[in-house]
Amino acid sequence: MVRELSVELCGVALDNPVIPASGTFGFGKEMAEIYDINILGSISFKGTTRDARFGNATPRIAECPSGLINSVGLQNPGVDAVIAHELPELRKIFRKPIIANISGFSIEEYVECCSKLDKEEQVAILEVNISCPNVHNGGMAFGTSPESAAAVTRAVKAATTKPVFIKLSPNVTDIVAIAKACEEAGADGITLINTMLGMRIDIARRKPVIANKMGGFSGAAIFPIAVRMVYQVAHAVKIPVIGCGGVSSAEDVVEMMMAGATAVQVGAENLRNPYACKEIIEELPYVMERLGIERLTDIIGIIE
Repeated sequence: MVRELSVELCGVALDNPVIPASGTFGFGKEMAEIYDINILGSISFKGTTRDARFGNATPRIAECPSGLINSVGLQNPGVDAVIAHELPELRKIFRKPIIANISGFSIEEYVECCSKLDKEEQVAILEVNISCPNVHNGGMAFGTSPESAAAVTRAVKAATTKPVFIKLSPNVTDIVAIAKACEEAGADGITLINTMLGMRIDIARRKPVIANKMGGFSGAAIFPIAVRMVYQVAHAVKIPVIGCGGVSSAEDVVEMMMAGATAVQVGAENLRNPYACKEIIEELPYVMERLGIERLTDIIGIIE
């Protein structure tokens, strides 16, 4: 029996639900050198800001048991360079719709970047990362309060035409309240979770392992937290959810979808194993057969 892997996000058809998460796949060129990336459902490309950013001081990545901490600092060439150079290069090697991941340090920045990328034909979905510090509000991340999250959502929606997914931070006390605020403000979907806040110390040197002291903790260790938050949010909103956080196997994809995700992003595992997404997609039909699943859409949110 042929297993049906296709899913749909706000009218955007994907051959399968597996998407490399932003920041773990660059703009696709490096991975395209080792396998045909057209096997992927889509790509969420590297987080893009209005201005070019060199990123944080090094060292900025530290391995941990079952994960890693990073404080890369949104290194990217800026939205104009992405549109002029990165997207044309990506079009040469990837024929499917893509997800534009956008970051900003003010609402005006979010609006400017989103409105520019909204005009790009290959961009099918705008994924707005609200884990960034709001420079006009004392540095608190936009995603830490329902009011700030809703303000970004409303502003971006007013300036764009394509589906807008808001990517939420797990470093909050009530992620459901924030997701619902985004939905009420017009969000078309939710992506969650972004990285947890973590830290490691080099006990021999008596210094933090990374220069920024703290950073985003990701990898298999956070998977149960991500599943819990996807379940909570997916059952509280009526818009689709993209699940991510510690996904490293085809079984993890199925588990995320049962919790309520329509599509699933793979992040840190790409850094550990560059073939991760390819292997997960190839393994999915066999896992579906073993579990008696004919269509992946049949299992979305089946856990009550």
